[in-house]
Amino acid sequence: MPISFERAFSVHDDALLLRGRRPSILAANIANADTPNYKARDIQFADMLRKAGGQQPDRIVLASTHRNHIAPQAGRLQPALLYRNPLHPSLDGNSVDSHVEQTKFSENALMFQTSFTFLNRKVQGLMKALKGE
Repeated sequence: MPISFERAFSVHDDALLLRGRRPSILAANIANADTPNYKARDIQFADMLRKAGGQQPDRIVLASTHRNHIAPQAGRLQPALLYRNPLHPSLDGNSVDSHVEQTKFSENALMFQTSFTFLNRKVQGLMKALKGE
């Protein structure tokens, strides 16, 4: 029976890619915590993961009406950056809350490690199966 790597790894490989890109976004938010009018950005991880798994997020899909329209073919799992709504808006227009950003950063690191551990165990299991152990 042939091994399907996409089926064997399920969503953990895509999750690892997304979790690997997210720290730079969160780090930019933390670095600009004192920049006037800076708006905190982040990705909708659940929507991106559904997209990677073949399920479309709850969004409107645009249809091209002319053959010369540019097809929306961003690379695989290009995260769409969205603005985060501030819990406590500041007077200078900055929407970064350092505590929220640090929490999100730590949460992302934990989830990255979890996905990495799952993938590592899947690979170990496949290697054992190939060796006949």
